[in-house]
Amino acid sequence: MKILVIGATGFLGSYLVDALLMADHKVYGLARNFPGLLCQKSIENPNFTPYTADIIDINQILPVFNSVDVVYHLAYGSLPHTSNNNPHQDVKSNINGSLNVLEASRLSSIRKLIFVSSGGTVYGVPKVVPISETHTTEPICSYGITKLTIEKYIYLYRHLYGLNGFILRVANPYGARQRLDSAQGVIPIFLRRAIDSEPLKIMGNGSIIRDFIHITDLTSALLAVLRYCGHESIFNVGSGEGISLLSLVSKIEVLLERRLQVEFLNTRNFDVPTNVLSIDKARSHLGWFPKVSIDDGLKKLYKTII
Repeated sequence: MKILVIGATGFLGSYLVDALLMADHKVYGLARNFPGLLCQKSIENPNFTPYTADIIDINQILPVFNSVDVVYHLAYGSLPHTSNNNPHQDVKSNINGSLNVLEASRLSSIRKLIFVSSGGTVYGVPKVVPISETHTTEPICSYGITKLTIEKYIYLYRHLYGLNGFILRVANPYGARQRLDSAQGVIPIFLRRAIDSEPLKIMGNGSIIRDFIHITDLTSALLAVLRYCGHESIFNVGSGEGISLLSLVSKIEVLLERRLQVEFLNTRNFDVPTNVLSIDKARSHLGWFPKVSIDDGLKKLYKTII
């Protein structure tokens, strides 16, 4: 198939481009700048076409939409922990841009749209753990609100125009290529600071529980949705297991074979105490399940850093 990956140069996008090319699809990568995190092998692949554009301008993106069958929408211009600082910009860059993606999909008769949402923020403070797709959605950060808003617009476009849209509510991905100096991603940040013998900074007392999924498992879930022909449209994608930040520190200590210094900071009011996703629906309908344990994932990432 001819497949467009919006956000192709990012962490997830670069892995998805690799996987789609390996499956012999023709891939169009849309991003504001190239090459980003794309590997040279994919850039040089004759089945890959880079397309420089910004989704905030529909006239820039319409031509490439007319050339493809399937669209993956991965691009996002904000982070969970900073989105509350400027919700107006969060709305402007993410909702308006995503509406352009939906409009371009409608005008171009796209066969399938796959949107990566946020399993870590759209549900808010959980009433039941693990969290299923039917759990109430009450996000407590602007990032989660905008992700959920886009989900609702996808539903609207399905209802009004028959757009075949699918939503993946993703946990916390990690793996090689993830920036170690970024403000996003607990695992790469912890590993980098641990290797550099810097204190690991934890918000609260370390009891916060998160669901971490290795990037290769997330990529395989995205491919599973591409093959899926059923009627379900929303899937959680995570490890199905939770780990506290203190337990994560302990695993890194075992990996590095030394004790680490931890600095405890004030709790942030937008951090939910626990987030673990139920992946039963993805298992039963997509035939997908994660294969990389947190211990193996940490080892894989560590080997790429040292």
